[in-house]
Parts: sequence; C-alpha cells; structure tokens
Amino acid sequence: MAVRSHRDLLVWQKAMDLVVTCYALTKSFPDDERFGLTSQLRRAIVSVPANIAEGRGRAMTGAYLNHLSIASGSLAEVDTHLGVANRLGYISNETLKQVTAHLEEVGRMLMGLRNSLATGPNS
Repeated sequence: MAVRSHRDLLVWQKAMDLVVTCYALTKSFPDDERFGLTSQLRRAIVSVPANIAEGRGRAMTGAYLNHLSIASGSLAEVDTHLGVANRLGYISNETLKQVTAHLEEVGRMLMGLRNSLATGPNS
C-alpha cells in the first residue's frame, strides 16, 4: 500500500492509540495533578503522532528525520512521566508494564522509519 499521508503510517496509528490510552489513564489521576503531571503527560504523548505527521508533511528528508527524532524524545518523556505516576501510586505496576510495552513498540517503529529514511534513495 502506498503511503499517501501520515494517516497511512502504522507508527502514526499506534501513536494515536497511545494518546487515547494515556488520556484514559490520566482521568484517574488526582484533581490536583490536572495542571501538573496530567498536563505534562498529555502534552508529551500528543507530541508523538503530531511530530510524525508534521515531519511527513515536510518536503525535506532532513526535516522529517528531525521531527521523528523529536517524537522519539517525546516517547522518552512519556516513559518518565508514567514512571513518576507509578511511583506516586497513580498507576499500577501491571498498567505501567503494558503501556511501556506499547511505548517500546512505537519507539522501535520510529527507529525503523528513521533508519529507512536515512538510508533511502533520497538521503
């Protein structure tokens, strides 16, 4: 299947799934975290598919690679926020394990896309 837009990228689709998961998780966080951890986590997770999409929309491979790098950094930020949430007792060890597995999958997919772009015919 030809990739016509960012919506066709499996990594973008899985990143969007992560957004939904993280939003659902943060609904159970304490109200006093609304402008703290909840906000930080939501902004970071939304950054992942947003940067994949923005990079795909750029005309230059270098810009695309840069946005994919930012998306990878946001994944690491989300991982940290989830670790904090776990240590504070907002999410269970099992939930952390499940979401972390999803984060790692998206991370591997991002790395694969970055590698294919960096070694592709337009690099």
